[in-house]
Amino acid sequence: MTETKEELALLADTAARFAKSDIVPHLAEWEAAGELPRALHRRVAELGWLGLGYAEELGGTPASWAMRTTLAEVLARHGGSGGLMASLFSHNIGLPPIHRHGSAALQAEVIPGVLRGEQISSLAITEPGGGTDVSALRTTARREGDEYVVDGEKIFITSGMRADWITAAVRTDPKDKGPMGISMLVIPGDAAGLSRSRLKKMGWHCSDTAQLRFDGVRVPARYLVGEEGQGFKMILTNFNGERLSMAALALGFSERCYDEALSWARQRKTFGMAIVDHQVIRHKLMDMKTRIESTRAWLNAVVARADSGDKADKGAEWVAQVCLLKNHATQAMQFCADAAVQILGGMGFMEGTACERIYREVKVMTIGGGTDEIMKELASRQLGL
Repeated sequence: MTETKEELALLADTAARFAKSDIVPHLAEWEAAGELPRALHRRVAELGWLGLGYAEELGGTPASWAMRTTLAEVLARHGGSGGLMASLFSHNIGLPPIHRHGSAALQAEVIPGVLRGEQISSLAITEPGGGTDVSALRTTARREGDEYVVDGEKIFITSGMRADWITAAVRTDPKDKGPMGISMLVIPGDAAGLSRSRLKKMGWHCSDTAQLRFDGVRVPARYLVGEEGQGFKMILTNFNGERLSMAALALGFSERCYDEALSWARQRKTFGMAIVDHQVIRHKLMDMKTRIESTRAWLNAVVARADSGDKADKGAEWVAQVCLLKNHATQAMQFCADAAVQILGGMGFMEGTACERIYREVKVMTIGGGTDEIMKELASRQLGL
């Protein structure tokens, strides 16, 4: 599906107005609470944004990557909170494996309620003993009749405290210690034997993040996503979409830092003149702008290939582009956050400014979805190096 420029512009305008009226005034309250109200999920669902990219028969709306990344960028720019974006849209990493590989019955049971904002979906892969090395995960799911019995732990799970559905990577073949022993299993949030602990973080304060423990959790076998042993491939595919979305978010946060720094520079006066009139400040702003525009151009190019419909456009070289784009975008965000705080000076160190929040949140962007180092290694392998 390809939207027109006018349709994308209308979406951007609507999202910007929504962020200013329905998000920004409440951010401090939500950060203090450590989570988002479920009413916000329902409100965003009414706008149709939770369902972008999902099948119509499941309550979604087919949408291009151009539309999805436009929404992510604009809400990030005008909302200014990575925690909000991670939590509000955690279903976009929790549902895709089900949407692509789950049975029709599983899709019908799980997806519609989430897209209506009535339920929350999360993804559980990372474990206390390992992060990006997915093939080494230790959480097990052994088959007993018509059920799987799950034992193990997951950590750093976004929306983990509130999730009604947890799409978890589990080891179903104890003999295979590598990637082929991994499967994907949907675990209901009210399952007996599931316990959750809230984690405190440097940033993303309005996103509930949890450590999950599975102690003999029994899950109906029909909640298996696809076939046993196919989980690792699902995870790799899922990462591509997550990283592309993170690049769009990083672009939006970089723009927010630039917007706030420029506004402050025009208002703040030192030695009888606005600080924007000092060459050193203008040059800082232009360094920010350079990184923003290079990220935008690269993102648009990668998104265009994703939406082309040509499978050849999404091969190994495209995956490498996604990895390197994710690094470039998050590093641009890191630079812009640092420069904005410096331009704001003491005010940039105070809670309440967007750049202070983004400064605290930038590190998780360079870690989540694959660290900078892993992205470089994966890209080099995709390019045959």
